Amino acid sequence: MKNSATILVTGVHGFTGGHLARRLAGDAHCVKGLVRKPADAEALKRHGIEPVLGDLSDPESIRDICRGVDTVYHIAALYRQEGDPAPFFKVNAEGVRHLLESAERHNVSRFVHCSTVGVHGDIKSPPADENAPLAPGDHYQVSKLEGEKIARAFMEAGRLPISIFRPAPIYGPGDLRLLKMFRAVKRRRFPMIGSGKPYYHMVYIDDLVDGIIRCGTLPQAVGGTYILAGPDCVNMNELVRIIAAEFGTTPLGVHIPVAPVKLAGALCEAVCRPFGIDPPLHRRRVSFFEKSRSFDISKAKAEIGYEPKVSIREGVHRTAMWYATQGLL
Repeated sequence: MKNSATILVTGVHGFTGGHLARRLAGDAHCVKGLVRKPADAEALKRHGIEPVLGDLSDPESIRDICRGVDTVYHIAALYRQEGDPAPFFKVNAEGVRHLLESAERHNVSRFVHCSTVGVHGDIKSPPADENAPLAPGDHYQVSKLEGEKIARAFMEAGRLPISIFRPAPIYGPGDLRLLKMFRAVKRRRFPMIGSGKPYYHMVYIDDLVDGIIRCGTLPQAVGGTYILAGPDCVNMNELVRIIAAEFGTTPLGVHIPVAPVKLAGALCEAVCRPFGIDPPLHRRRVSFFEKSRSFDISKAKAEIGYEPKVSIREGVHRTAMWYATQGLL
């Protein structure tokens, strides 16, 4: 990618897309951010990002979104919404197709597509590499796999120069998904569901952004699919111990069997969904403690020089410090 390239980033209001867009803008590129509502535009302008209106579920609204664009980083996705699976596929699969068609129409020079390691599901033989079995376990993961297949079909047909990356679970300052865990561990109120032995391999946001940019700039990345994860992997028990040590405490040490919690989740879903209520407990949330996620990043290291630098201990420290400075703990 040449200096001061024009770049379109989707998902700019999300954690990953926002970090990526700000990094690219800081590197003096002309960055456009896809937004659905005019009200979402002002925050982008403050970071030197040009907002462009469009909706991935509306093909006409993004038909010409790629005019004048050199590189597209497609990060946006509908994430973890419960209920009807149709919206997942409208955004995470067909939305990919609509954006690819716009990129092809306007001769975009590089297209980087964000998938997820979730397409591998529960890792039976860790660590998983890019050739591990595909076994998505929920609507989100199935729709993301479908979107990846659409991108790969464009790639294999020679319609666009495409790279695909599958990020591990992402964390770091600005992300709130681990906040409840950090709070509960700090207060010694975090019981482990199950044995705590399944692996949970994460990637720190700065390392991930480095890998994404490599996918969009290095010639050898074209045609490749890469798992992007952190430099070290721990199981759930170890993760809790690391978080506890950050706060100068120890884990609660209580383990709750999975089966009754999963049953409670199923009952919550059955009771709440007919009334359009988001259940306080989902079976999917329970599966967080069951599924093993450990990944081999050898391919990304060898082919695109991906070298994640932030250890899990350092990443937990930086995340905890951010939570503290925001008054969230």
